[in-house]
Amino acid sequence: MKVIEHLNKSKSTLFSFEILPPLKGQNIQSIYNAIDPLIEFKPPFIDVTYHREEYIYKKLGNGLHKRQSIRKRPGTVAICAAIMNKYNIDAIPHIICGGFSQDDTENALIDLQFLGVENVLALRGDKVKNETSFTPEPDGHAYTTELIKQIARMNEGTYLDDQLQNVAQSNFCIGVAGYPEKHFEAPNLKSDLKYLKQKVDAGAEYIVTQMFFDNAKYFSFVDQCRAIGINVPIIPGLKPITAKSQVNNLPRNFHIDLPDDLVEALEACNSKEDIKKVGVEWGIEQSKELIAAGVPCIHFYTMSRFGSTYNILKELV
Repeated sequence: MKVIEHLNKSKSTLFSFEILPPLKGQNIQSIYNAIDPLIEFKPPFIDVTYHREEYIYKKLGNGLHKRQSIRKRPGTVAICAAIMNKYNIDAIPHIICGGFSQDDTENALIDLQFLGVENVLALRGDKVKNETSFTPEPDGHAYTTELIKQIARMNEGTYLDDQLQNVAQSNFCIGVAGYPEKHFEAPNLKSDLKYLKQKVDAGAEYIVTQMFFDNAKYFSFVDQCRAIGINVPIIPGLKPITAKSQVNNLPRNFHIDLPDDLVEALEACNSKEDIKKVGVEWGIEQSKELIAAGVPCIHFYTMSRFGSTYNILKELV
């Protein structure tokens, strides 16, 4: 079932999750271990992130270096198929611009179509570590809007090879990311919202937000989206804080702010257990307010660790 159908059909707030593929060399049991405890909360869909290749430089012993491509977390498509088979739950693969030509994208979408996947989350993706800024592949997409348009064309039966005969239309529901505190590359929120509207106009049917810890920023973001004609569902994304290092790492890596009250509570903690307790309590209060406001779904960034998310949800259902 499509995400938009899940959202339209439900009369109460749904709960969904995002997981990471396991590191190369690990098996899928780690994914099952992260999902199994959360099944009791009846998630309608589970997102699986995609991690593009990175490059390392190995010394050859003669003063030269060889560039070697590595992918630390492969398996997004296969994990989606496994989730759908094991749990009978819709799986949503992340489809990114980075590392893909248009032909690569089309082939990936064909594979997903064959597997019965009906939803994708379209993202530009991050730059790789050795890049100063995001660089698309030759004949790849530089912007998410371009990627959405390619998916939308396939939904209409238009493939890259216009000589194909009797082609099958795909049937993907397209989601995109939204940033209540703006994307870090955007000069301001107004500009960021303009590009978000372009994504919706190109075919995106729902939005999942970047994590945030101040609900007022989400509510303001929704209001500003509605004011410029973005009328698709906007799913809030939450991440429970589980480590004291995240006080600094989350703002630095995700370009978000932490509320003063949350920072003070975390800095007063003396143990890992105290940190997790504060993270769970904050997540419970955030979730209760969002549910009271009638959000269609709350999406939890679990990082493939179920503990804190489970403890939050036990207080909500």
